[in-house]
Amino acid sequence: MALHFSKKEFQDREKSVTNSLIEKNLDALLIFRQESMYWLTGYDTFGYVFFQCLVLTSKGEKILLTRTPDLRQAQNTSIIKDIRIWVDKDDASPSEELKKILYELNLGKKNIGVEYESYGLTGGNALRLNQSLKDFSMKDESLLISKLRLVKSPSELSYVKKAGHLADKALEKAWELAHPGTDESSILAAMQGEIFSGGGDYPGNEFIIGSGEDALLCRYFSGRKKLKDLDQLTIEFAGVYRHYHSALMRTIPIGKAKKEHLEMHQLCTETLHACSSALKPGNLAGDIFEAHRKIIDNSKYKSARLNACGYSLGTTFAPNWMDWPMLYANNAVPIAMNQVFFMHMILMHSESKTAMNLGETYLVTKDGCERLGKLSLDLVIG
Repeated sequence: MALHFSKKEFQDREKSVTNSLIEKNLDALLIFRQESMYWLTGYDTFGYVFFQCLVLTSKGEKILLTRTPDLRQAQNTSIIKDIRIWVDKDDASPSEELKKILYELNLGKKNIGVEYESYGLTGGNALRLNQSLKDFSMKDESLLISKLRLVKSPSELSYVKKAGHLADKALEKAWELAHPGTDESSILAAMQGEIFSGGGDYPGNEFIIGSGEDALLCRYFSGRKKLKDLDQLTIEFAGVYRHYHSALMRTIPIGKAKKEHLEMHQLCTETLHACSSALKPGNLAGDIFEAHRKIIDNSKYKSARLNACGYSLGTTFAPNWMDWPMLYANNAVPIAMNQVFFMHMILMHSESKTAMNLGETYLVTKDGCERLGKLSLDLVIG
């Protein structure tokens, strides 16, 4: 079996979830988030693009409802023993199949939590779910498991650190290739190749790469081009190992750095150091953003910043690697030891059409934080 954690660790995770259910007076949780299923049982699939649900009762009973292609997937990658199949057909109603399972578990008229905030539960399926379960007492518990996943175990941290090493290898490859005349495709292929050759996985979302004015974009888009003699290249990517992510972000001036590049890089570096100083137990997620806001808003590049400066990282699946919570103003989520955060200092200056980005992943320690990337924060010119 392709299990990446010990039986005891899975048992401990299940116990933490069932304890939370009991504390919240819930009799079961309907799990739709793939991250939750993987963390809780090891179940590894992209089958969540169709209706599938893992039922976990407060007594620890587990039943997975899924499609035929995921029967062996669940058997080979998870500790789930009871796997039910709903059949593809024109009038298929997996939510009605789920209702039968809930009655079988004596959950009629019981309190049930639901992971509504999930890419594994489309709006249409949620409407059908609510209709099928209209006689049940349901409560949105989308973050119940996400909150438990926030603090990483030693085993998880070993995977995060491996992901950090793979991210460094990819960045080194980008620095090696980012020169006038190089095609962005070659850079992208080499970076992803470093991660695959190191035993890594596909990321939760596409690597972000763009040059020229497209260096000001912080989302992936289709279409590659060659770097010009004087150019700028933005890359945001993640090393991934066992689905655990460690992200990095850089802007690389090509040929020569403009005055704005130099000024903005100095500002990003100062801001990143301030944010890393604030990332420590006892502070809140909003305190990190405030450190970010305070420095950038006192500069001439205030208009270039975003309204968040990072987010938690962990085990995540497509369509993105961003985990809960984000670092934005007044976010009251407490920072604690063994949490992992990607902090990105993003400056997209539309007035001068200049980009400058500096992002690193950090592990929260007992008294502060540790940067997982081991490469220089200095500006590298291609």
